[in-house]
Amino acid sequence: MRYKEQHQFGRFFVSGCWHNGDMFFGDAKTLLGWLVLALGGALFAGNLLAIVKPPPDPKEGDLPRAPLSRSIFMGALGFIAAIWALATLLS
Repeated sequence: MRYKEQHQFGRFFVSGCWHNGDMFFGDAKTLLGWLVLALGGALFAGNLLAIVKPPPDPKEGDLPRAPLSRSIFMGALGFIAAIWALATLLS
């Protein structure tokens, strides 16, 4: 019985815990919003850090700095995606 699913009133037993089927961050409708928020925030933060703090000692064949226009464009795209996802989750 430990490894079997036992259905009872919409709940099931998995790995020693009872679960009611709810996801950790709400339901499946908000999962896409959370994923876009995470990816947009990471895109914004990564490109911002690439502009502000270039690598101290670039290896052979690497650029000494990130391309400025591409980094600004991708950072702005990530910022817009994160704000949009945040607005969607809060509404």
